[in-house]
Order: sequence, then C-alpha cells, then structure tokens
Amino acid sequence: MSIDIRAYNRDAWDREVQGGTNPWTIPVSPEKIAAARRGEWSIVLTENKPVPREWFPALTGIDVLALASGGGQQAPILSAAGAHVTVFDNSPRQLARDREVAEREGLTMNFVEGDMRDLSVFVDESFDFIFHPVSNLFIHEIRPVWKEAFRVLRRGGSMLVGIMNPIFYLFDIDKAEQGVMEVINKLPYADSEHPEVVARFKEKGWPLEHSHSLTDQLGGQMEAGFHLVGLYEDRHNQVATGDYTPTYIATRAVKPK
Repeated sequence: MSIDIRAYNRDAWDREVQGGTNPWTIPVSPEKIAAARRGEWSIVLTENKPVPREWFPALTGIDVLALASGGGQQAPILSAAGAHVTVFDNSPRQLARDREVAEREGLTMNFVEGDMRDLSVFVDESFDFIFHPVSNLFIHEIRPVWKEAFRVLRRGGSMLVGIMNPIFYLFDIDKAEQGVMEVINKLPYADSEHPEVVARFKEKGWPLEHSHSLTDQLGGQMEAGFHLVGLYEDRHNQVATGDYTPTYIATRAVKPK
C-alpha cells in the first residue's frame, strides 16, 4: 500500500485540531504564559515528566527551533521565557495554534510549515537550541531528522528529544487501552503496512504511526554527530502498557564545539 505519509498525517493532525479534544492541540493558558515571563515555567518532551530545568540553556535571547512541536504549548512558553522561537511543523492548524497564542500574548515568533526531515529552509548553524517532543513516530524514516538537526544547530548547542520506546508497538493498542496486554506485532511496526489499520484510522481521522528502533533513535543521533549527555524514561497514561514498562524516552544531546 502506497501512502504519502507526510500528506496523510498533515491532514490527520489538522482534523485533530478541528476536533478540539486531543490534548496536544490545546493552546497554553494566559496564566502559564504570565508565569513563564516571571521565570516560572516547565514543559514536557513526553507525556508526564517535566524536562529538568538544568537541561535547558539560558533562554534569554537565544535562537530556538521548536521542531515538529506545533500545538500552541511548549513553543510559546519558551518564547515568553525570553527565547527567539521558530516553530516548525507539518500541520498548518497546529502552527495556527502557536500563532493564536503569540497574537493573544504579544509574543514575537516565527512559524514554518514543513517536513521535519527537510530543514533546507534554514541555513547551517541557525539555532542555539532545538526542542523536539514526541513526534517522529509520524514519519517512516528518522535518520534524516538527526542529520538536518545537527546541520542547523550551532556548535556547542543542544537538542532535547522525546521518543517512543518501540516496545509500545508490540501490543494491540485497542486492548491495551482496555487494560489487556496482548503481543500481536513484529518490530519494526508501521500502521501504513496494515490495510485494515489504515482503513480504520482513515475512518476515525487518526494519524498513522511508526515504531523506530533504538538504533535509529539513539544511534542515529550519535551517527549524525551528537553527543548524548542525558536520558530519562516516562510512562503512558490510560494505556495498560504504561503499567508494565516505561513507554517514552527523553534525551539531551549536544553538538560539540
């Protein structure tokens, strides 16, 4: 089955925004922006655990790329905390969420629509810091993401990444949401390779997901030239998988000077 994954997931995320129930499409509140302006803020790469503050550089005046991070949540907080933020996302409606917060709060931000695997709109070493929450599961190849991120990051800069542990995709997600763990898939797994899944997801308007090996996720960052200097795990909410094992991984990587 041949599917243009980028086009399909762009439209799917636009529908998620329009539906108004996906928590990752709900813009941050004015209260959180006000707190960020006072220096009181935290954001997540995964689902629950706040990113340690020591993982962030001093934000005032630096150039930040919020990579595949639309939705009006993390990027506006980074902007309110003093950074010059560019939001890059595949979904026009997710970008519109960030623009909505920027206009509401008087924040100066840049908004760019595109494929996270292709950052050619940016020249080499454009950014001091990259924030990339769990989103590369919506594309089928991720090593180009790491190569492009390394290229556009300045020397001495850092990148924070949220990824899905591939073990999550071993299980029947419908049953896991009901508290039953049943191994049905072989890894690597891709929704797009299962016609019955594609048909059901199309009907519901859901994005298609892909597992990625830790070799591609962690090894791929190192192969691109990054030094991995931090890692923690997090768990899913409302899915039985999270009762048995961490299902997210967050990493901190730096580009050598």
